[in-house]
Amino acid sequence: MKKTILYSILAGMMLTATSCDQEYLNPSAASETQVTTDLNGLITLCNGLQYRYTSTRAGILYNAITASGLTTRELTVLNAGNGDEEQLRIGGNSIASNNSVLRNLWSQNQLVKANADLILKSVGNVAGDAGTKSGITVYASIFRALALGTQAQFWQQLPVETGDNAKFVTRDEALKEAVRTLEAAATTLAATPVSATFTSRIVPGIDLTNTLQALIARFSIMTGDNAKALAAANKVDLTKKSSFNFDDAVQNPLFFNTFGNRNVTEPLNATLGLPEALRPVAADKRLAFYLSNPSGVAAGGINLGRASFFTANNAAIPVYLPGEMLLIRAEASARLNDLPAATTALNAVLTKTTDAWGIGAALPAYAGPNTADALLTEIYRQRSIELYLSGLRLEDSRRFNRLAPIPDNTASQVERNRTFYPYPLVERDNNRANTPADPAI
Repeated sequence: MKKTILYSILAGMMLTATSCDQEYLNPSAASETQVTTDLNGLITLCNGLQYRYTSTRAGILYNAITASGLTTRELTVLNAGNGDEEQLRIGGNSIASNNSVLRNLWSQNQLVKANADLILKSVGNVAGDAGTKSGITVYASIFRALALGTQAQFWQQLPVETGDNAKFVTRDEALKEAVRTLEAAATTLAATPVSATFTSRIVPGIDLTNTLQALIARFSIMTGDNAKALAAANKVDLTKKSSFNFDDAVQNPLFFNTFGNRNVTEPLNATLGLPEALRPVAADKRLAFYLSNPSGVAAGGINLGRASFFTANNAAIPVYLPGEMLLIRAEASARLNDLPAATTALNAVLTKTTDAWGIGAALPAYAGPNTADALLTEIYRQRSIELYLSGLRLEDSRRFNRLAPIPDNTASQVERNRTFYPYPLVERDNNRANTPADPAI
């Protein structure tokens, strides 16, 4: 399979990152000059971005979904021997600065961003056709933005530049930088369509045009730029899929490590970890999509795994979901005080019976109070159900001003056990001058 071959080629080219000031290309394999002076090398590095972002227990997808899931009660730990996951389940001040989940989440995002920067810096100096250069630019831009935007969902500050003693910026600045990267890429793509050469050599799955707009919408809503989020979400074709693809050589990390062996984590309960006032109703068809036989398992029961995107080694994981775009439309409209538009977009999620990914609630239209606050509460509830185990709930919990965390408290009313994470020890050791003090919970 093309993807397996490409991943095998790049396996010897890249090192695991340990800090934002580390060297990222393996000097014992290909040199930076060798891989950045021709289009083939740059395309291989592009494929490496997806590999690093998506694959293995050390990758960003596993650690972002697991960290957010444990912090917001989507997941629980099955085996307390998985001590780093257990720290996240407990939360509060129990999370050590050397927690491996957080270390990997931090370091891998920094690595992806650094290699994306290298690609973007190099592509203009390489000979070749404009369409292939356009594809390289857009692809690297998507992963640069994903790295910045993902890291900003878990830490209050982070480096945007790569280098010794890198300066930190606020998470809001990092999210805006991600949006600028995506907007520049969208301009490039509109001016120069991607070549067949690029398409034939890149790992398939990501819809470049729609992914750019979907991520602009995602990160803009996080910064409070509701108008930009709404405009971008409206540009996404909801009939198209965009996915991270896997096979038996490069496995779906959540299936391989979590849902395929039931040894690390699984869903906390049959109501997606939500408090009583926000729990999904029994008729919600998304429960059967995400959980194994939820109606037959009592809350807090066992073997609730399924999650539909994590059901096999070769199961694709969406880059974004159609429902996310509809709920961004609903949220942005509500925050802009366009309550009819907010209700229309919310109802599109509640009443849909399926979508491009087979997700549908098949519920009645919204019948609650016609106020912005009430609509936003329902939008949060629907995001928590529709986007279950997407890694977005911690960010959502803060943005919607859900209940503040209580240290070391796992009572049912607590919706998150931390607000932001402490900075990994590996970063503090390598960048003492600039790493901020750890936040309170």
